[in-house]
Amino acid sequence: MSLKKDLLPMLIQQLPIVALIAITLAANPARAVDAVADTAKDSSAEVVKETPKETMFQAGKSYFARVSDRLADSVTGKSDELINRAMEVIGVRYRWDAELPQSGLDGSSFVGYVFKDKLGFLLPRKSTQMSRVGKPITREELQPGDLVFFNTMRLTFSHVGIYVGDNKFIHSPSKGTSVRVDDLGSLYWDKRFDGARRLDGSDNLGDAERQELLNEVNKLKRKSRSL
Repeated sequence: MSLKKDLLPMLIQQLPIVALIAITLAANPARAVDAVADTAKDSSAEVVKETPKETMFQAGKSYFARVSDRLADSVTGKSDELINRAMEVIGVRYRWDAELPQSGLDGSSFVGYVFKDKLGFLLPRKSTQMSRVGKPITREELQPGDLVFFNTMRLTFSHVGIYVGDNKFIHSPSKGTSVRVDDLGSLYWDKRFDGARRLDGSDNLGDAERQELLNEVNKLKRKSRSL
């Protein structure tokens, strides 16, 4: 079997993990290096043993910088696919704290499901946490695939949707409704608009929130090993 064939399954298996680590740890190089070292141990223990610590540190910083750039490119380059996937979920009923279309989706789980299913992105579970991932952008800068946030229930960033273009966004609004497209310019949503973020591989999550996502990385790794 060729080298490419040997490596391909391993690379495919690691893609969602790389995406998550880049989102959650790009702002913390020291922890990012630990994540790189951990992933390297799983795939090639001998290489890790022979790599000097200083070299690994420098390589880790450079590696995650490149991954962050690719993450930004993937959201921009695959925005059409992302929006199409979101549109396929239109009509799925709202259900609080559910995470799959079969059972229903609430506001943040809808966004999380679409990004994970289409791009392998694992976003924080809560909309308030999502509001600290990526970089803030103005309403005028919105592009398809950006996250839009709203102040509902008198709480900042308490609702999130995905911008689809032409001043429209798709979301799962509230109990008794289903996933649908709404207009940012409508009276209700216009006065509740709370900002927007573009996923670019950066974040300003707290340590506890970043650790929570790191735990999800480990779950993915354990699941991939059992396949």
